[in-house]
Amino acid sequence: MDKRNLSVVSEFMLLGLCQSWNKQVLLLLIFFMLYLIIVSGNIVIMILIITDSHLHSPMYFLLANLSFVDMWLSSVTTPKMITDFVRENKTISFGGCMCQILFVHFVGGGEMVLLVVMAYDRYVAICKPLHYSTIMNLQKCIGLVATSWTIGFVHAMSQMVVIVQLPFCGPKEIDSFFCDIPLVIKLACIDSYNLGILMNADSGILAMTCFVLLLISYTYILLTVRRSSKAGTSRALSTCTAHITVVLLFFGPCIFIYVWPLSITWVDKFLAVFYSVIIPLLNPAIYTLRNKEIKNALKRFRSYYLHSKNHINA
Repeated sequence: MDKRNLSVVSEFMLLGLCQSWNKQVLLLLIFFMLYLIIVSGNIVIMILIITDSHLHSPMYFLLANLSFVDMWLSSVTTPKMITDFVRENKTISFGGCMCQILFVHFVGGGEMVLLVVMAYDRYVAICKPLHYSTIMNLQKCIGLVATSWTIGFVHAMSQMVVIVQLPFCGPKEIDSFFCDIPLVIKLACIDSYNLGILMNADSGILAMTCFVLLLISYTYILLTVRRSSKAGTSRALSTCTAHITVVLLFFGPCIFIYVWPLSITWVDKFLAVFYSVIIPLLNPAIYTLRNKEIKNALKRFRSYYLHSKNHINA
């Protein structure tokens, strides 16, 4: 195609989740409340872990990082989706679209690796308990978290290097509430089939590698638990249940995306909402509802707050 005939696309049109005004108002209220719960819930977890000395351990250090990642992942797309419910023209600038793609893959890729790091932490705690404090020291934890961010950034940049160079010359409508790479690639003025497969393979390799490492870690854990005493088995399984639940929720739909060959609009939109809203909402709930230490830390924080308030009033 003659590059002189290409017009520069300065913005894209997001079609959102639906076209009905009444449905959009309802969704606005629902997602606004869910987003407030996501932000407040994850902030509470981070504050508790930072301020309570009883939670200054590798597991809770990693959990605080997961809460931060979940809050950020939701904030990349959800606020824009919420404000677009009350807008007639749901546009996003080219630069804004590229930023969404960058941060979705940066944070999403980082979270995948962080889940592997958390599985490794549980593996060391259960399979090598005598060496746990030595292996999972603060320096090691910081290094592992930094590695997860680095891998996420490299993954995101590997996508961005290709996307920003694509020629966009006409169609501007994206049938979603954010800039999803497969939908953006379809708007390029080239044959995008092979490129779409390449982009999916790039994300798929990272997802499957992380999933295989998680399977290996939890297999070793379960084999170790099986050889342990019943008391130890109960404690270990209780500790790992939340981790395994989060892993299945995160990677189940992810694997479905790469195994299922067809692209169905409503399924794609559901999965987009699932990762941007449901996962960040469920993670803090799953990790806290059955966690006695988090519950006790919340009680101590509440008691300290009430005591301070009564002292000031007196």
